[in-house]
Amino acid sequence: MRIVAQKVKEAKVMIGGEEFSAISGGMALLVGIAKGDTLGDAEYLAGKIKNLRIFEDSLQKMNLNINQAGGEILSIPQFTLLADVHKGNRPGFDAAEEPAAAKKLWSCFNDMLRKENITVKEGQFGAKMQVGLVNDGPVTFYLDSKVKNK
Repeated sequence: MRIVAQKVKEAKVMIGGEEFSAISGGMALLVGIAKGDTLGDAEYLAGKIKNLRIFEDSLQKMNLNINQAGGEILSIPQFTLLADVHKGNRPGFDAAEEPAAAKKLWSCFNDMLRKENITVKEGQFGAKMQVGLVNDGPVTFYLDSKVKNK
């Protein structure tokens, strides 16, 4: 499971020219589900996202997590994070999970964050979306459930 997490001042998902979902501040997450990912991968990354201290305290140091900062999450499914671009010029998506299983795990991941009292809004799985955001900092992190602190 891979996530690109961006601290944002605002973020929104548009579908068919209409606003589908939006947050006024917090984190925008692009979430990719790989073949073989499990609830354990989702739990690990939900814990990392919940505890990631990327919001400034009164001394302007990154010391606050999303709950402490009062932020929201906009979670966007993004199978292209699993693309293989090393061979040729056309991305290969063999590493991405099948849509039904990926949607189920993505939904479970979002629910895990909600159980931590985080407001989570979502993009729409399988839809052609336009994503707009104002990256704050910019602050952007790449997380991968297969790359853990050993």
